[in-house]
Amino acid sequence: MESRTLSLLEFPKVLERLAELAVSEPAAAACRALAPLESQDVLARAQRRLAEALELRRDAAFAFTPFPDVEPLFPVLESERRVLDLDALVALSHVLSQVAALRQALGGGEAGQSLLRDEVAATPWPKKAQAALARCIAVDGRLRDESSPELFSVRQEIRTIHRTIMAKVKEFVGEKELGPLLQDDYVTISSDRYVLPLKANFKGRLPGIIHDYSQTGETVYVEPFFLVEINNRLQELKNEEREAEARVMAFLTGLARDERGEVAAAYRLLVSCDVLWAKAAFAERIGGTLPEVAAQNAVHLLGARHPLLVLAAGEGAPSRVIAQDLALAEEQRALIVTGANAGGKTVCLKTLGLLAVMALSALPVPAAEGSRLPFFTKVFVFLGDEQSLEDHLSTFTAQIRHLSRVWPAIDATTLVLLDEFGAGTDPSQGAALAQAVVDGLLDRGAYLAAATHFPALKAYGLSRPGVRAACMLFDPATKKPVYKLAYDQVGASIALDVAREHGLPEDILERASRYLLLDGGDAGQVFERLNDLALRREREIEALAAERREEKQRVEKLKERLRKAQDSLVEEIRALSRDIARRHQAGRIERKEAQRALADARKRLIDETDAITGTRPEPAGGTPDVDLAALAPGSAVRIVSWGKTAVVREIDLKRRAAKVDIGGVSLWVQAADMAREGAAPAKAGGVTVTPAKRDGAAASGLGLVLDLRGMRADAAEAELVAFLDTAILRGHGELEVIHGKGTGALRREVHRLLKEHPQVASFSLAPEDRGGDGMTMVTLK
Repeated sequence: MESRTLSLLEFPKVLERLAELAVSEPAAAACRALAPLESQDVLARAQRRLAEALELRRDAAFAFTPFPDVEPLFPVLESERRVLDLDALVALSHVLSQVAALRQALGGGEAGQSLLRDEVAATPWPKKAQAALARCIAVDGRLRDESSPELFSVRQEIRTIHRTIMAKVKEFVGEKELGPLLQDDYVTISSDRYVLPLKANFKGRLPGIIHDYSQTGETVYVEPFFLVEINNRLQELKNEEREAEARVMAFLTGLARDERGEVAAAYRLLVSCDVLWAKAAFAERIGGTLPEVAAQNAVHLLGARHPLLVLAAGEGAPSRVIAQDLALAEEQRALIVTGANAGGKTVCLKTLGLLAVMALSALPVPAAEGSRLPFFTKVFVFLGDEQSLEDHLSTFTAQIRHLSRVWPAIDATTLVLLDEFGAGTDPSQGAALAQAVVDGLLDRGAYLAAATHFPALKAYGLSRPGVRAACMLFDPATKKPVYKLAYDQVGASIALDVAREHGLPEDILERASRYLLLDGGDAGQVFERLNDLALRREREIEALAAERREEKQRVEKLKERLRKAQDSLVEEIRALSRDIARRHQAGRIERKEAQRALADARKRLIDETDAITGTRPEPAGGTPDVDLAALAPGSAVRIVSWGKTAVVREIDLKRRAAKVDIGGVSLWVQAADMAREGAAPAKAGGVTVTPAKRDGAAASGLGLVLDLRGMRADAAEAELVAFLDTAILRGHGELEVIHGKGTGALRREVHRLLKEHPQVASFSLAPEDRGGDGMTMVTLK
């Protein structure tokens, strides 16, 4: 891609704004160096990585902190005789610790499920170097005492000497009563030796070596003679400390050198991920999406906005910058944009070109979901005044020279942007030349967008196959642009109105109007009429779209309210059924009384749901169409008002109703509230509950089957208790519990619970032809 094209489209400005979102300078530099990718496969992979980074950033899976640039350290590691200093080792430790955190955050998951996770897992890891640096480098950037035995020993002795000096100085000052002579009551260090800060006028009172004076001359730093030997020993220990530190740094450098390939790979992974996270942040900042880019695609940018305008608008920008749909049909290759001066034609062209370059660079673009673009290998731009005084070129000549230079490279994978091409010469010849250039570009299969005021090119846009015309609308009342693009029509230039808006004297404008009428070329009234119709159409479309959005939001709210009411209803019925079952077990209520209580609760809660929603939604397939005569016990149906799947237990043709089971709760439902359901019988509490069968036929609700296979003992116990309660409430006498064979542990747990349950009359293993010791048959009292 030509640097001239990128500069005219202001792509470097976009990259600079992207670089501001990177946390490290290496990643910021990498952001500024981004360019369109030359392979469609590489672009697809880069977009997939970015999509994963967007999801990870939304989930706060990892947060970057600033890290230094360690690229200059790699040449040092190539030399066997050079050693990294402490600052370099600290920088390397900081980088590797952050890569380790990244590996931990993005680790796990199956291979092939995430491109980014696989990339992190596949990056070589300097295990020894990272572990050694983490062990030896302290948070404050110093070597830890534990880095080596020698370093630990010498630092311990240095600390001992420090305590000795403090004690001796305190004792000496107290004995000699030197407190009033000292500038401050402390020991300080001068020339790397412990000294006393003595007031200058008392310097003769303390025997010792003068090392320095303060800047004001009021304090003299004296080393008492009794500290000389101790300070000398301290200097020896500090030399030993430096030697021990040098050996540790040499050792750490050696580990990094042995794993320099892994170190470099880990660092570059960190920079790459920092760039990805910056792109993700940029997407959030501009309301960006990832358009589909493929060779067979047509130009189809929905709700496109210029990214620099979005960024300039600040917070809430996507809603404050007018969006345009930049779209061509599959058989179309050219877009001719007309309209008033300062109406936004050039911005439309720049937006198309810039968004194409951004998409080709695997950057998010400020456009709606569903946007797509062809894979362009080249973009050529003819924008603005290309006059060059140095080269003695006029605007027209510069445009022609530039076009002549790039013409051989234009093909079916090229996008060309022409802004007022041919405007720098005779209008009739310029218009003819512009049409011929567009013809030539179409013959080569290139995509192009052109902004023009030429009447001939306007008519060309409406009549030429493969070309689509559009115009920038203006308000007919104020003659000001509304920055909205209307398709399949052309617009007036309204040059006189623009001149009036910018202060040109009225007498000049009146003369211009007379000349225009004498020339017979004023089609302004026709264009104004077309503009007025197009503007009204656009506003009607926007109003309809707004109404549709409001209606969709209202429907979604109603659905959410209905869903919550239904969920609450089901949960309340389940809780009530368990309570009634317990009360029935305790003998406090009879079975018929319990059933009446359940029916009353169901009616009350359904009435409350209807009061909240105001309606009962139809099923996805239309109105209920269930035929009760065609149903049989065990059939699955859809309860429309609840949106739940239920299992038919009994059918009453006279009442046009059926008794159904919903998640372990039985109730009567009218046929008008049921629809056909092809799915399997409903599940209750995560356990399959189906009618027991006798001789291959359904038992019409005479028994129930509970499948506990694969469950833990505690979960199986809870499900079995709930299952027995439901069966007792319904009046079932025989049950079947499937627990499987396995080790027999689950079977023993089931038998223990059945033996202790007061409502179980007896139980036994099933015959061999019905499951053997993998199933237990239960008889209730």
